[in-house]
Amino acid sequence: MYVFLCLYCLPIERFLGTVAASIADIDFVKRREGIEEFFEDGTISFLSIASLHHGFKILNTLSMSAISRHTASLATYARKILSTLRHGNGGYVCTLYGRHESEVLYDELGPIISFNLKRPDGSWFGYREVEKLASLSGIQLRTGCFCNPGACAKYLGLSHLDLLSNIKAGHVCWDDHDIVNGKPTGAVRVSFGYMSTFEDAKKLVNFIVSSFASWPTQAECVYLSRARSICFPDEGLKRSTPKYFLRSVIVYPIKSCGGFRVDSWPLSSTGLLHDREWLLKSLSGEILTQKKVQYLYVPEMCLISTFIDLNLGILFVESPRCKVKLQIRFETDFSTAGGDELDLYSQRYEVRGYDNEVSIWFSNAVGRPCTLLRCSGSKNSFCPERGKTKGMCRDVETKLNFVNGAQLLLISEESVSDLNKRLSLNVQEGLERPPIQVNPMRFRPNLVISGGAPYAEDEWRSLKIGNQNFVALGGCNRCQMINLNHQEGEVRRSREPLATLASYRRVKGTILFGILLRYDNSDEVGQDMDSWLQVGQEVHPKTD
Repeated sequence: MYVFLCLYCLPIERFLGTVAASIADIDFVKRREGIEEFFEDGTISFLSIASLHHGFKILNTLSMSAISRHTASLATYARKILSTLRHGNGGYVCTLYGRHESEVLYDELGPIISFNLKRPDGSWFGYREVEKLASLSGIQLRTGCFCNPGACAKYLGLSHLDLLSNIKAGHVCWDDHDIVNGKPTGAVRVSFGYMSTFEDAKKLVNFIVSSFASWPTQAECVYLSRARSICFPDEGLKRSTPKYFLRSVIVYPIKSCGGFRVDSWPLSSTGLLHDREWLLKSLSGEILTQKKVQYLYVPEMCLISTFIDLNLGILFVESPRCKVKLQIRFETDFSTAGGDELDLYSQRYEVRGYDNEVSIWFSNAVGRPCTLLRCSGSKNSFCPERGKTKGMCRDVETKLNFVNGAQLLLISEESVSDLNKRLSLNVQEGLERPPIQVNPMRFRPNLVISGGAPYAEDEWRSLKIGNQNFVALGGCNRCQMINLNHQEGEVRRSREPLATLASYRRVKGTILFGILLRYDNSDEVGQDMDSWLQVGQEVHPKTD
């Protein structure tokens, strides 16, 4: 039996879910906005009560003094290395918080290390980026302010004006705003317990060194960048322009559920017609997705398959958990008239619901009570801001269905092939299983193209497919959703391909793969065959 009770690691604070933000030394508190959150009173681990007897038995066997020496030695080892770790240009990688004066012995500092990490240019790595990459390496960290706003402000050097400015900018407890106005809003914390080993501490150090330390000096970086830019002279050389072709078109009618391939499909003001036009919502109002953050995490949604017959005007839905195939008619199966509203992604959507029969079918398919909603319009329109991978900006010309960031996602077969080569090289020696390989569908693209070099799409600013124009909005920030793979009716999780992508496609805390697109229908072309995409059409990108 494994017992994970460690008195050294148990925080003394309670998680007060009613508080969105607070300032320790002035009378300021901001409550959560949701009415249901007013009744939360912290998270008590009732299940851990069963472990108390076994935990105290182990503690008595080992003795508290032995545990103290053991955990302090692990923390001392990690703390000494982190405090001296430097980038290639001489800048420190790690900023430690707490008492680290020379007269304080390392073994008196205890088993907890709080720190933040810096880039070679002196800017900060966000703690969410550190936490995300650590989870891919099997390391569990705690991040944020640890329910201690006073110490957080003190050690991070945040004044009252800084804190108020952060709150005004939208930062609250537990969100992803880890860097605001160039300063960290929290930190990373490592806690060693009696079950921790030297290998655990070494794994932590190696992770920070490999993921965040930059070894080349600035002079070397300049030299390398110049060397990469030096090419053969253009005179006397013929350069062939690569040709790109549309290989696949995929539509996902229901958010986070399976999609279907088509040879041709019409475009609309929201992108591909009927793409992400439906979603599932729990009875408590949470949106069901395959994402682990922000929404209700339901990975089994990938087992639900969909298909649309445009001639019949019917959405067909199947699930291995349901014996009957569900048929939803576009015009006649609504149980509610237009007028209901849903707030999502800083937008307000007009939605329509369905009768109990449809709700029961989807509840059985995902294993929890839920309802199906269809978008019938949105009052505000947004799109990702060019050149940025976080945040949204207003774009009054764009209409969106229930998509995360943009109307369409495009990936390249060559980019997927390059990723698979890297996955093959990363297979550890001695493993009997074959190397992990992924296909384009793992990334849930709308458009798959072929031709050119890997990641050439990163530089595109616009493109034309057939007679249709699209605007490129930048790279797509990937999450652990791409690590889910469904085989033989089961959802399997792994650390790949996100871990490998993080090793070479990480930019300012984001892991980019594929590009987001907006359909440019400014010419107001009607829905005739000219406004359809067809597999095999040539793709003409522009980089300026």
